[in-house]
Amino acid sequence: MRVIAGTWRGMKLKAPEGQNTRPTSDRVKESLYNIISNKIGIEGITVLDICAGTGSLGIEALSRGAASCCFIEQDRKVVEILKNNLSAACLENRAELLAQEALKGLQMLAGRKRSYDLVLFDPPYDSALYDSVPAFLASAGLLAAGSLFVAECSRRSTLPESFGPLLKTDRRVYGDTALEFFSLGET
Repeated sequence: MRVIAGTWRGMKLKAPEGQNTRPTSDRVKESLYNIISNKIGIEGITVLDICAGTGSLGIEALSRGAASCCFIEQDRKVVEILKNNLSAACLENRAELLAQEALKGLQMLAGRKRSYDLVLFDPPYDSALYDSVPAFLASAGLLAAGSLFVAECSRRSTLPESFGPLLKTDRRVYGDTALEFFSLGET
């Protein structure tokens, strides 16, 4: 697993042993960022990486010019690896790390009145968070005007067409992985 483009292009990222964490493949990550670049651009945006794992998706955004990224990850062992990856790229000053469960982290950020231009969401494929996180994002004011929410899921799963004002705009499938894109719309 490596950074695909930008300042840290080619940098190898550490990942935990075993199958508990499912890092996004380089092929999917490259496609994801090509789509994001065409939809909203990367330079100077604020990013939220939920169920961040090793931080691969958020670090990619930072490498490509995002202003900042907040990472939410609850697995303490994986949090240490994420910290090491951020440190290796000297990104601590552009990153915030919340070591807690996704919804608790989102509630904290909503309480701080934060908003994000790009929200990346990659939980385990069998997670119940696929219903609760997008619904919370749609109602909590965490999405900036013109923002993009991207959920990575199994190709065998399809998320609803909307979560309140959060409307699905695209779905792409790469092998066993699907990327679903949402943006704010009228209810």
